Amino acid sequence: MIKIRVYELAKELKMTSKELIEKIKDLGLNINSHMSTLESEEAKMIKELIEGENKEVKNMKKNDKNKNKITEEKENEDVEEKIIEIGDTIIVKDFAEKMEVNPTEVITKLIGLGVMASLNQSIDFETASIIGEEFGFKVILPKLEEEEDMEDEFDLDYEDDPKDLKPRPPVVTVMGHVDHGKTSLLDAIRKTNVTKGEAGGITQHIGASIVNVNGKKVVFLDTPGHEAFTSMRARGTQVTDLAVLVVAADDGVMPQTIEAINHAKAANVPIIVAINKIDRPDSNVDRIKQELVEYGLVPEEWGGDTITVPVSALKKQGIDELLEMILLLAEMQELKANPNRNMVGTVVEAQLDKGRGPVATVLVQKGTLKVGDMIVCGSASGRVRAMFDDKGKSTKKVGPSTPVMVLGLSEVPNSGDMVYGVDDEKTARAYANRRKEIIREEQLKSSQKVSLDDLFEKIQLGEIKELNVIIKTDVRGTIDAIKQSLEKLEHEEVRVNIIHGGVGGITETDIMLASASNAIIIGFNVRPTLNALDIAKEEKVDVRTYRVIYEAIDDIKSAIKGMLAPKYVEEVIGRAEVRATFKVPGGGTVAGIYVQQGKVTRNSTIRLLRDDIVIFEGRVSSLRRFKDDVREVLSGYEGGLGLENYNDIKDGDMLEAYILKEVER
Repeated sequence: MIKIRVYELAKELKMTSKELIEKIKDLGLNINSHMSTLESEEAKMIKELIEGENKEVKNMKKNDKNKNKITEEKENEDVEEKIIEIGDTIIVKDFAEKMEVNPTEVITKLIGLGVMASLNQSIDFETASIIGEEFGFKVILPKLEEEEDMEDEFDLDYEDDPKDLKPRPPVVTVMGHVDHGKTSLLDAIRKTNVTKGEAGGITQHIGASIVNVNGKKVVFLDTPGHEAFTSMRARGTQVTDLAVLVVAADDGVMPQTIEAINHAKAANVPIIVAINKIDRPDSNVDRIKQELVEYGLVPEEWGGDTITVPVSALKKQGIDELLEMILLLAEMQELKANPNRNMVGTVVEAQLDKGRGPVATVLVQKGTLKVGDMIVCGSASGRVRAMFDDKGKSTKKVGPSTPVMVLGLSEVPNSGDMVYGVDDEKTARAYANRRKEIIREEQLKSSQKVSLDDLFEKIQLGEIKELNVIIKTDVRGTIDAIKQSLEKLEHEEVRVNIIHGGVGGITETDIMLASASNAIIIGFNVRPTLNALDIAKEEKVDVRTYRVIYEAIDDIKSAIKGMLAPKYVEEVIGRAEVRATFKVPGGGTVAGIYVQQGKVTRNSTIRLLRDDIVIFEGRVSSLRRFKDDVREVLSGYEGGLGLENYNDIKDGDMLEAYILKEVER
């Protein structure tokens, strides 16, 4: 940690060392010489305190008369207990404002308690209670029953009278595996239904398009289906009414197809299966239907309730039938909305445009949006300056189930954020400011996501009735073995529910599905990608990786019974890429590595990953930089590494270094 001498700090604060030593002694720190050193954190606190005091003195001189007047008024008031309501944590500056005292006074009291916190750092409820008492305030937690939802507080998303509801077009998301023809199918649908004046095809300007079918509208979302479901559902919004699952007749059900089925089921959205590429000579529609049955999608002609339509995007076959089925399913759902009210919608996608500022593609779900309306979206607000439809044409007014590009927001919102129309600028600002406060409070609070460590506690409190699990393995057969073992785990208060199983490394999509469904992820002989690890930390998703099946079963069994007691947890300290391999006489194969993240140490355990699948796990036999043996190689540096009793290292392999840490339970 960086240290600073007293005389250096005095020079910085434009005062003598003697004066500074006196000030420091008043704070209870034992300093005698101008050559004494202070920790950087202590120096920062003292600096903030003295600068604040100087500022306060100036203000006191300036407002002396007002101060005396206020003091007299306060003295004349009846002495009564003053109450302040705060959350589990509060920022020092905000706390001082609530008590109407100078922040430097609060910091002084905190230092007296041994708490080193600056203006923008937060303190917990207990500390705030003690400090509050010092200033004559009683600090309390807010009453839960009085907590209101943001939308209720501002009355933005109220229930409509059934008499005011009118039919609206369905919103459809097209999902499926790579190269199964999602884009081709969307293009075929658009081109079949474009008017002659636009026969050259539509240039898509926004992430959604409107298609006319027999005089009725259908809205297709162009965003990748999985993202539309995960990121939006993670934020609690439901945009899609129907999902069209595209499966290639010559390929069959693939990993991303299974993923799409699980996403749609988790979101409780009806599925229509479009069996594409029926024009191919090796296509087999019955085989596809058979594979779909394995994942719970039984075709109607086989006595189930899943509509399947054979299509060919290339030859334009079956497109009309598919659109008719979409309309039929939409009619059965009786989709309605009230067009005569303030707008409520969802952000489909958003970006910062150089010339136009924040641009958001909004799907209007209720009400009507007009140019000139005031809107709020998360912590952003603004007046609608201009709107463009899916053809890129300027429009003045749009109703329910219509995608539109909106200009005029103060900042770029997140995908999945709700957008509300408000009556005036004052309401918009108040909402945006309140949302900023909530976002800040949420960031300070720890996440409530489920993990195996706190599972028993949550079961006892009745918070969890189902434990959602996502399984990723290196081979297909393992998934079924684990599924059967986990589903046999019986507990009277909680049921294990496997919401997705797939082959390959743990990806960002898996993390987002886990976040949206409050699930834990279990991996066998696979590891998360670097991006997935970062997102898991951010989203507070519990990712567990194992090499042996029964260890996972035992862990979940123990967690449900509240007896999970691991003595050691592994801490990943670094990742390195194998750039080259060398044969060493009598020493096997040595890898030339480049450390991408963290560090690789001589005493760490190494996991060798190939396509995020664990190939080998073992100790380091040698670690070098140039010709020297070293204890560690840091991020951004290259080195040579040998593994104990293992030589099958290849260019492009990833090495994950970890250590085992003992934890108190």
